Amino acid sequence: MHDVYIKGIGVHLPPVVGIEEAVAQGLYPADEVELHQLAGAAVAGDVPAPEMGLLAAQEAFKRTGQDPADIGVLLYADSWHQGPDGWQPQYHLQRHLLGGDVLAVEVRMGCNGMFGALELGAAHVTAGRGDALLVASDNFGTPMMDRWRMGPGYVAGDAASAVVLSREPGFARLLAVASVAVPEAEQMHRGDEPMFPPGPTVGAPLDFVARNAAYKSRMVSSGEGTGALIRIHQQTLTVVQRVLDEASIGLGDVTRVAYMNYSREIVEQRCMAALGLGMSRSTWEFGRTVGHLGASDQVVSLDHLLSAGELDPGDHLLMLGVGPGVTLSAAVVGIDHRAPWLDSPGQP
Repeated sequence: MHDVYIKGIGVHLPPVVGIEEAVAQGLYPADEVELHQLAGAAVAGDVPAPEMGLLAAQEAFKRTGQDPADIGVLLYADSWHQGPDGWQPQYHLQRHLLGGDVLAVEVRMGCNGMFGALELGAAHVTAGRGDALLVASDNFGTPMMDRWRMGPGYVAGDAASAVVLSREPGFARLLAVASVAVPEAEQMHRGDEPMFPPGPTVGAPLDFVARNAAYKSRMVSSGEGTGALIRIHQQTLTVVQRVLDEASIGLGDVTRVAYMNYSREIVEQRCMAALGLGMSRSTWEFGRTVGHLGASDQVVSLDHLLSAGELDPGDHLLMLGVGPGVTLSAAVVGIDHRAPWLDSPGQP
């Protein structure tokens, strides 16, 4: 996969609401501030997720001078509701950016959707069928979602991200991407909720805290113990080693690690300590300020690292994610040279 380049990226990150403000408004538990050390969440208000996705894609195009005619496929990843039922968000981008000659597909892989899009987009590019535009976007500010209590150890932030993959040399290369699943843990994100009728059709809110508690209770009562959790840990290491081998690098060659924007203890225990790496090589200090951004965590972190001058030519970024399924995904990005848009006026 060494001939698949990241030609450009774009990000739309709304203003952040601080955790102290959320506590003052009774939205976030005060006793969890010190425990999880989260600092805030990006909040988009009433800006629709597809509109944020369009803004991120437009930024990626503007940064690189991308010709929409060179795009051969659009892959749109999301993990929350995008608009009216029976309508799909990718066509909003086709109407306003690409036109109708491009295959446009929604990728439903939860928080690992961008990894799925990277893998599918890379295959498209390698086949010589044009550049690939990958977009992820979510606005969690809806009545059926409490962003400040979304799950154990994280809050939900709104954001959109876009990536342009190409065979034409860009500032970085997608050296490897892969996903594995632990299907025996499928119920972890479902809990005891029925599959029919679907929760949103009866106005049931999303509550990963309750679902996770129900799953753990079932594990204890069934005698399954922690087998599935151990398997998740094992598969995390497996998928990381797979992408490192494909990228022809070792852990010692990894400059930074972009994981999910979770609490410090989760990032440290499930990711950095598991890999034998220190927290200083993680993107947690940034991620804690914006919240868990659905499928955009890793790309937004990449954009931040580039803008902050924390990735240089020759560096490698390991991106790692976990999503319902349970899926474990990883990718390696190699930086070839400074992103060209950073040398534009007003950039660092």
